[in-house]
Amino acid sequence: MLHLLRLLILTTLTLIALPLAAQTRPVVVELFTSQGCSSCPPADAFLGELAERPDVIALSLHVDYWDYLGWRDPFASPAMTQRQRAYAAAHGERSIYTPQMVLQGEISAIGHQKDLVNAAISRLAGEPARARVVIRPANGSMLVEIAPLGPVEPSVVHLVSYAGPQRQQIARGENRGRSLSYHNVVTNWMRLADWSGDEVELTAPVPTMARGVAVIVQEGVAGAVIGAAKYEF
Repeated sequence: MLHLLRLLILTTLTLIALPLAAQTRPVVVELFTSQGCSSCPPADAFLGELAERPDVIALSLHVDYWDYLGWRDPFASPAMTQRQRAYAAAHGERSIYTPQMVLQGEISAIGHQKDLVNAAISRLAGEPARARVVIRPANGSMLVEIAPLGPVEPSVVHLVSYAGPQRQQIARGENRGRSLSYHNVVTNWMRLADWSGDEVELTAPVPTMARGVAVIVQEGVAGAVIGAAKYEF
């Protein structure tokens, strides 16, 4: 009887622990935004909320196709526009827009749809990661350890640097006269390595003037995110 009671207790504790462990998997949320877009400030503020969550890797990617409307976004980069176009092609979408959030490379949503985005984060966080990613500093650089947690497709390892909170006074364009806040603005996005699924240890440079870095393991350039981690300085 005592043995049976212990078994029931262990089984119950295991069932309780599994969802909690699954929640520790970070969900990558990419917000495609622009200072020239009047619909974007609510999404930018929402990303700031997500940036405070330990279960989310929140990234602000400023695109450059709004720059012709009278205000040049100093954070904008053609590379971020190209990344958004890659997602559109992968998802079968015919156009791109702001504010757009892409979650875990798979789910697209309008950036200020809080209920939809939060529900998607909860669902994605409960799915098992297929790759374990660990970032740790070492002798003036960073070591990135990646190990498979199941079958994986050939993937790309992205290294992303992002800045701390920023405040910008907008002088022209749709947001003229507004002072707007931005969070986790991507300052550099590089392809660190290709990954075939073996356990590896990679060396990465420590970025200057960054709040933190994220390592994203993704199927192809714009496929599903199978593992990710962040490290903040």
